[in-house]
Amino acid sequence: MGALGPALLCFLVMFVYPLIRTVMMSFHCLPSISSRSADWEFVGLKNYTSLFTSSVFHSAMGNILKIWLIGGVATIVLALLFAVILTSGVKWKRFWRSAIYLPNTVSAVALSTMWLQYVFHNKFGLLKQLSSAVGLEGLAKINWTSPQYLFWGMLISYVYGCVGYFMLIFLSGIERIPRDLYESAILDGAGSFKQFWHITFPLIRGVFRTCVTLWTISSVNFFTWAKMFSPNINVKTVTPVYLLYNKVFGEANTGTVLDAGSGAALGVLVALLVLAAHLIMNRILKEEELEY
Repeated sequence: MGALGPALLCFLVMFVYPLIRTVMMSFHCLPSISSRSADWEFVGLKNYTSLFTSSVFHSAMGNILKIWLIGGVATIVLALLFAVILTSGVKWKRFWRSAIYLPNTVSAVALSTMWLQYVFHNKFGLLKQLSSAVGLEGLAKINWTSPQYLFWGMLISYVYGCVGYFMLIFLSGIERIPRDLYESAILDGAGSFKQFWHITFPLIRGVFRTCVTLWTISSVNFFTWAKMFSPNINVKTVTPVYLLYNKVFGEANTGTVLDAGSGAALGVLVALLVLAAHLIMNRILKEEELEY
């Protein structure tokens, strides 16, 4: 017990106490997270019911679902595709691996600024210039920072910044597979697709499961990109964590009324959302031990 004492103390102070305090705050009305407990006003489930009847909350949940589903499919498919290509004997493997992973070495703030000011710029943006150069005038005319396309522009740039990270995870899993299995499959006449479907994918099932779990956690906690693409609350890009931040800390120069109790309730819902998603993923993608 003596050896576990410091670790247990840190766990209680850094995790258990904030968790209990947040749950308690969610049933009270208080203007600030630093308000004394004596100033808390008990309101029961009012914070939760007000969230469920809020159109902004509905937009936030819809946005996070699209980010998780559409962005997740795009990110994991591209990451897996790049990982398979890089382990197939392609030349300059180290260069391509570094190039694809490079966006992950840049902060999300800097990367989102680059997309907004350089790639998506309505007049001088890289995407506009390239589209015009190859004759895709319809694509060149799209203003990706307009309300109509803002969410999709944000999602495209976010996927761009995530692919390299998940690619490295898939690479580590694929490189562990013995090459003898592929050589035997080639001798039996199996093509590239059959090799992937019957050898690669079954043997990286655990890695795939890990990537889905990591993507779920990162997408539910989606904040920085939404804040950069819309400095103020925008139903097109708002996410639960962005809404939580807005309720607890407010927005500069907008006179936002702080509501830490409602923010705590939203935090509890986000935590439950992550837990539910994790349980569902564990049930769908059951862990199987395969020997090779």
